[in-house]
Amino acid sequence: MNRLVTLTPEEMDQSQQAVWKEIQSGPRGSSTHGPFMAWLQSPSLANHAQKLGEYLRFNSRMDKRLSELAILTVARHWTAQYEWFAHKELALQGGLAHDIIDSIERQERPNFSSEDEAAVYDFSVELQQTHQVTDAKYDAVVKHIGRPGAVDLVGLLGYYTLVSMTLNVYQVKLPNGVPAPLKP
Repeated sequence: MNRLVTLTPEEMDQSQQAVWKEIQSGPRGSSTHGPFMAWLQSPSLANHAQKLGEYLRFNSRMDKRLSELAILTVARHWTAQYEWFAHKELALQGGLAHDIIDSIERQERPNFSSEDEAAVYDFSVELQQTHQVTDAKYDAVVKHIGRPGAVDLVGLLGYYTLVSMTLNVYQVKLPNGVPAPLKP
């Protein structure tokens, strides 16, 4: 069963077209894959979610390397194949080392040489696994990215949880028959 209804611009109503145009005119450009087509079934949700995602991905207070590290922890936690596929390359471009990415893929804690990466990873994984964060993990994140950065990190983890859930529920396919990169 195909859960994802792919709409052409001609098939979209006015509110869907408005959100679609806003997504395409923003920093994502014409890259409107991932959760967007599913979200367009509810244009108000699509509008709010894409704006939050635009802030978190392109304007947050975190270094791209750290943002992508956090996103990969979410993708791995949810075994969100499309999210992993899309963000692994962005993580490499942002300066995250191959061995760190490979460890996350295997669901192993990486051997970090950078304290800020270790702090973001530990915070992200603890929050996803226990639904809480200890004072030690919180303090380590604040030390490296500040209080506003910690708020952005929580938002990023929540947003990419929404993205991952959407991708999984709507069974968004990888492009051109690319095989699933993550093992369940």
